[in-house]
Amino acid sequence: MPEKEKVNIFWFRRDFRLDDNCGLSEALNSGSKVLPVFIYDTGILDKLEDKSDKRVDYFHRALKGMDEELKKHKSGITTFKGKPVEAFKKLTKDFDIGTVFCNEDYEPGAIQRDEEIAEFLKKQNIELKSFKDQVIFHKNEVTKKDGKPYTVYTPYSKRWKEVLKTHKIKTYRTDFTNFLAYPAPKFPELKDIGFEKTDIKDEKPALKKSIIEDYGKYRDYPGMDHTTHLGVALRFGTISIRKCVQYALKNNETWLNELIWREFFMQILYHFPKVVNHPFKDKYENIQWRNDEKEFKIWCEGKTGYPIVDAGMRQLNEVGFMHNRVRMVVASFLTKHLLIDWRWGEAYFAGKLLDYELSSNNGNWQWAAGCGCDAAPYFRVFNPSEQTKKFDKDQEYINTWLSEEDLKTEPVVEHVSARKRALEVYGKAVKG
Repeated sequence: MPEKEKVNIFWFRRDFRLDDNCGLSEALNSGSKVLPVFIYDTGILDKLEDKSDKRVDYFHRALKGMDEELKKHKSGITTFKGKPVEAFKKLTKDFDIGTVFCNEDYEPGAIQRDEEIAEFLKKQNIELKSFKDQVIFHKNEVTKKDGKPYTVYTPYSKRWKEVLKTHKIKTYRTDFTNFLAYPAPKFPELKDIGFEKTDIKDEKPALKKSIIEDYGKYRDYPGMDHTTHLGVALRFGTISIRKCVQYALKNNETWLNELIWREFFMQILYHFPKVVNHPFKDKYENIQWRNDEKEFKIWCEGKTGYPIVDAGMRQLNEVGFMHNRVRMVVASFLTKHLLIDWRWGEAYFAGKLLDYELSSNNGNWQWAAGCGCDAAPYFRVFNPSEQTKKFDKDQEYINTWLSEEDLKTEPVVEHVSARKRALEVYGKAVKG
């Protein structure tokens, strides 16, 4: 029987790029040839009801692009479909594996998965080595003087910027000569993993100077669409966060602050995993939500009679994206005007958003509901009409997503009385 080849493995997860990829670079510099691997995790994919899920199509295209690039170097991505541990059982049978390299993931489910894989590999005398790649600072790198995590954004961002002054942002090279020359099996099509092609645009993520230079000036106006649209690229790692931060440092501090928000919510999720299902502030467990299913359906369909709310929901339903300012308005409307549990809205967004990121989605929904790690009190209630006057006064955004007929829809609630009701319910819960 021929001797098994000694290799190291790089396991792609949410870092779908060959350039400036920390874990991949470390693997390629490890002294052994590298076999790139991706696992279509059925534990995740089976939960997706829509077989035309644009997110699956997005990362599948990114993977396929990398596979085609690697084919030029007589390599390719070896893929599996199933549970990660089953894939590694097969890999350990087929290869003499020295080390498995990957990039860290800070979501509770991912941490649990990685612990399970590390435990399995340890029994085979194989080490799982993970590296920081999706953030500039992780876990305990930006903390208070006593070592405790920050729970309010502003002091966190100030400290983040201070720490950055003494931190050199590295760029990681990819040495293509160190990939294993291996006839990887034919790369699976979407239908092979049970999904269908979608109409998602095939655009390489780019840092657009015209958008980022004036980001602070125009980002709040949904009709202008003056945002980077890089959320999905950061979510799946088709662009490097290091590249984005270096660009933001040179071009726009407002955008840099948005990238810091992303890291703030990631470290909140890491240190306080209870936020996945519970409010960050315990006293908000007592809110007596109305949870009216008919009103929730009206909100989901964009038929509340508040044009900016409805336009936002139509945009989300049609293209899997919603302008950031509008996200705040629709989330506030659901939790305050309709008194529907933020977890309902968060779950709906999770099913629709192309750039869905558990930490940011959770953090922003709790922020809107007033129960998260936010210094502002619960009685901030966005007035949809005032938000429209401020940020979409000519109704450019509204008219993009709503017809004249839609604009005749009767409001599901009246703002003043809904606000009053919300303040009473929240006040009662908080005072306990």
